Amino acid sequence: MTFSICVRERYTDDDGGDQIRFGVAVTTRLPGVGTLCPFASSDGAVATQSLVNVELGRKGIEYLGDGLAVDDALEALLNADEGSAQRQLHGVDADGTFAFSGDECNGWYGHREGQNYTVAGNLLTGEDVIEDTAAAYESDAHGDAPLAERLIDALAAGHAAGGDKREDLEVQSAALLVRNTEEDADDAYYNDLRVDASETPVADLRETYETAKRGYETILEKYAEEEAEEETDADAADEEASDDAGAADGE
Repeated sequence: MTFSICVRERYTDDDGGDQIRFGVAVTTRLPGVGTLCPFASSDGAVATQSLVNVELGRKGIEYLGDGLAVDDALEALLNADEGSAQRQLHGVDADGTFAFSGDECNGWYGHREGQNYTVAGNLLTGEDVIEDTAAAYESDAHGDAPLAERLIDALAAGHAAGGDKREDLEVQSAALLVRNTEEDADDAYYNDLRVDASETPVADLRETYETAKRGYETILEKYAEEEAEEETDADAADEEASDDAGAADGE
């Protein structure tokens, strides 16, 4: 499985509370990567790739939910995995990062750990894919744009640097997930997106994101207008009731 990025960002919610958002994005020259590689929850983000063992991602997220630190959780899973030499596994939690590339992964392969993110890839054209993905994220970390959009930017930078070297494989895919620690926050429609089969997965993921974001904003506007109308009707009803009460008092 080509290359992916996992991210942690701290932020302040509308009520002044400290919160964390986690994100993961991936692209590869195979279909359906979103069903295999990316995992995220309010406890962290994990990506499992190379010779994929999906249970590493599923159990990794479960272990984070149980309170294990990301390095302890993922290291324990790898220690119990007989095929670990062929795996790549990386992720972030609220406090730490972890990245692993087995010695039997197909080259070029490697990973990078940043202060709040991890990047890993295999079967790449070279190290520039990882470096450019990381640089693109770092250049706008905690930026004004939604994290989902910035994750796509990071994938696009890695793709532009060469990406997956298997140019004979035309059917490709990409996916992203973003989760946060706000219990009552609305989950934006553009925080869980997949392009399962395409010859231009990153570009299609961006188009899907932009369409989903537009739809989400339209819904918010619609609900806001309906709420305003309901408040206007309620105020009018209250005023009419008050007038009727005043008229009755005058009789």
